[in-house]
Formats: sequence, structure tokens, C-alpha cells
Amino acid sequence: MQSHNVLTHVAPLSSLTQSSAGNNTKGLISEVIYSEDQPWVTQLVLLPLLQQLGQQSRWQLWLTPQQKLSRQWVKSAGLPLTKVMQVSQLDPLFTVDAMVKALQTGNYSVVIGWLPKELTDEEHLQLSSAAEMGNAIGFIMRPMHTSKTGCRPRTGLKIHSSLYH
Repeated sequence: MQSHNVLTHVAPLSSLTQSSAGNNTKGLISEVIYSEDQPWVTQLVLLPLLQQLGQQSRWQLWLTPQQKLSRQWVKSAGLPLTKVMQVSQLDPLFTVDAMVKALQTGNYSVVIGWLPKELTDEEHLQLSSAAEMGNAIGFIMRPMHTSKTGCRPRTGLKIHSSLYH
């Protein structure tokens, strides 16, 4: 049986939403495991944090495999249209490397990447180090799979949308 950190653990992230000047915070990598047939649940959980991060002077980077963000959706979601960048049609094989490079720069408050499978320990370590270096948050968006193999939860925030319906 897996234990999951839930939304109540989001509070410490508020320090990351403040300006990094004079702030002694570190980066964070979290996996958001969502149900593909209920994407709205993830939006209800993730959007408030993204809106808060949008108040920073830094950018938000979305690395999406297929879908392109519509300007209308970004605007209606309350995200800063002038601070959201997207790279679409990105092959999942390159997502982790792209996230590492983006997180390291310190130019982004948040980097969101979609992956079809769980991170390896080495990938998680690379992302965590990059997020710390850039004082940024990285979200790994991963669809929930019905087969449960003996995978263990990592430290950090994991949001399972099935817990909210």
C-alpha cells in the first residue's frame, strides 16, 4: 500500500511563490498523477498554485507532448498570458532533459512536463538538483495507470486526483 502526500502539504510551497530576492528557499520536484478521464480535478488543485506563481516576475514553462495551450484558456484560467511559454510536440524522451535545462536557468518559477511513465531515481535526482539550483518548482504530469506495480512514492508532493472524487 502506498502512502500519498495530499493537498494539505502545499502550504510550505507558499515560500516558493515569493520573490527569490533575500529568500532562502530551495526548489521542488513533484509528480502530479491524474486521471485522464477527469482532467478538471487536476486543474482545481494545480491552477491556484500556478496563479500564485504567476505573480512572480519569472516565466512559467509548459512542455506538452501534443496539445497546444490556447490563449483563451490561459487567460480564462487566470494565468499571466505574458509569462506563459510553451513548447509543444515535445517527444517525451526529451522532456526530462528539457526540464533540467529550464529549471537550472532560474528564469522560470515553474516548469511543467508531461511524462507517460514514472521517473527513474537518476532522473528524479537530476530534476531535484536543477530545481534547487534555479529555485523553481517542477511538476511532472503523469496519467494514472490502472496496473499497480510495486512503485514507491518519492518525497515531495504527489497529488492523486482519484482522492478528490
